[in-house]
Amino acid sequence: MRSPSYSVLPARGLRAAVVLALTAGLATAAPATAHAETAPVTAAKPYMGWSSWSMQSSRYPGLNPDGDYSYLTEANVLKQAGALAVRLKPYGYEYVNIDAGWWMDTTWKPEFDGYARQQADPHRFPHGMKAVADRIHALGLKAGIYLPVGLEKEAYGDGKVPVWHADGCTTADIVYGDLRTTNGWDSAYKLDLGKPCAQKYIDSQAQLLASWGYDFLKLDGVGPGSFKNGDNYDNVADVAAWQRALAATGRPVHLELSWSLDIGHAADWKRYSNGWRIDTDVECYCNTLVTWDNSVDDRFDDTPGWTRHAGPGGWNDLDSLDVGNGAMDGLTKAERQSYATLWAIAKSPLYTGDDLTGLDDYGVRLLTNREVIAVDQGDTPPARPVTPSDPQQVWAAKNPNGTYTVALFNLADSPAAVTADFSALGFTGRAAVRDLWNHENLGTHRNRITEALPAHGSRLFTLTPHGSALTTTAYEAESTANTLSGNASVADCSVCSGGKKVGNLYLGGALRFNDIVVDRPGTYLIKVAYVSGDARSVNISADSGAAASHRFPSTGDWGTVETVSVPVTLKAGANTVTFDSGSDYAPDIDRIDVPQSPRP
Repeated sequence: MRSPSYSVLPARGLRAAVVLALTAGLATAAPATAHAETAPVTAAKPYMGWSSWSMQSSRYPGLNPDGDYSYLTEANVLKQAGALAVRLKPYGYEYVNIDAGWWMDTTWKPEFDGYARQQADPHRFPHGMKAVADRIHALGLKAGIYLPVGLEKEAYGDGKVPVWHADGCTTADIVYGDLRTTNGWDSAYKLDLGKPCAQKYIDSQAQLLASWGYDFLKLDGVGPGSFKNGDNYDNVADVAAWQRALAATGRPVHLELSWSLDIGHAADWKRYSNGWRIDTDVECYCNTLVTWDNSVDDRFDDTPGWTRHAGPGGWNDLDSLDVGNGAMDGLTKAERQSYATLWAIAKSPLYTGDDLTGLDDYGVRLLTNREVIAVDQGDTPPARPVTPSDPQQVWAAKNPNGTYTVALFNLADSPAAVTADFSALGFTGRAAVRDLWNHENLGTHRNRITEALPAHGSRLFTLTPHGSALTTTAYEAESTANTLSGNASVADCSVCSGGKKVGNLYLGGALRFNDIVVDRPGTYLIKVAYVSGDARSVNISADSGAAASHRFPSTGDWGTVETVSVPVTLKAGANTVTFDSGSDYAPDIDRIDVPQSPRP
């Protein structure tokens, strides 16, 4: 969630019988089931479910009739839970996550108990949060809830509010004396975790959530991240304290962090949580749930640097997957499929923010495609680009069984063909191709597969190689046979193949590989190993030919090497290949690998 501020912060029915079954008897709801206690290791795979924020934040007609963000109510949550149980639970969707506002009225005025802990707004959730969790559990689902990081200002109470089960501790004893603020909205006082009372306050919050039976906590506004940095917004200690507090409850609780987390602290997020939002909100805060240009398409740039951090126990969270409602989503069919494809190959949690009572047929097919879900949920690794981040992109991952997951994307605003060359995957020859969205075997292809795609369109395949490993010749960037110009210089690089790289490729700096020898003329798909803490462009040319500009995706930091493959036309015999920064900043170059033969 990224609401405009904390000063201001509805759905169609499923079936009357289902709604009545959910809402009847809430005041005397049965105890929570032991679902979470018998669950597998937390976050062994990306979680799947539904979240309330997309509909809360939208201005789509009818969603928030009582004012902005008013959608969040007990009745609406239970209506969506019923729809999830009926329509999506058989496919692995299990979490029902209640986002921001459950302890606030429609004017965003908060409610707290006598111990500075959030308590349910009686109008939004008249039966309280435990009763809602109990009803969610009764459907065989898991219940999720939300809190901002820090002590909310309104809970401070002049520093005199006692902390639950912490003799002598008050709210004055858990924050800094200067009442410095924290989180993405500066809506809370920063906890001083050097004081024992601060941990006891978080313990008290965790015990309350566990007593209500919640299985999931989204901790929001966390920094470094959430568009904030500096000491006030460093919440690593808060996250660690929350991990300790949740563990002490004895209840397995998935801890998810939000939003736009600092990748420089990826090790901390992996150590203390089960998932982390890598980007800003996917919602457009407009008259649909999302739009392609608002931030859906941003994920294609922002995801690659995070790829290596995802794995069992903790996952890169790309935010809500809003592809099920057609016009309300605000996307074309092609965009909806590309959106879902990226989420699956990145192994993001799959939680939709759609109205599950109003899914259209196409949306149902996207959300319930078992072959695509298996890419996200199985033992396959997350994919990353194997081509530059140009308008036409290929993403891929090699799977443990020797197959490849391959996605083709056309991010241009007009139709275009996209080709996946098998040599970019490391093999040549034939491969069997399976179309995952259409459940169709496409037969055997030789050396590549090409698809004509609409604007913002995609395809998703599994490739089973029947060819041979690609043979290449490596050329190190730091070789004395090369020519450096401008600011370009050789630097140490412990993760690079020769222990060095060429960097300082900026404002005219260039690296020219000399004596690149091939036997035959043609277009060669050269694999470039590079380092780049952010996405950067470089102009690549061969001999005296025209340069082509390519944008290399971020490797996540300046200590990680990744590769992409680029086409370069070479003549028989000796060639030069030049990487020129032009008027901008280019990535650092480790080496290039040149195939022995051109593309057939």
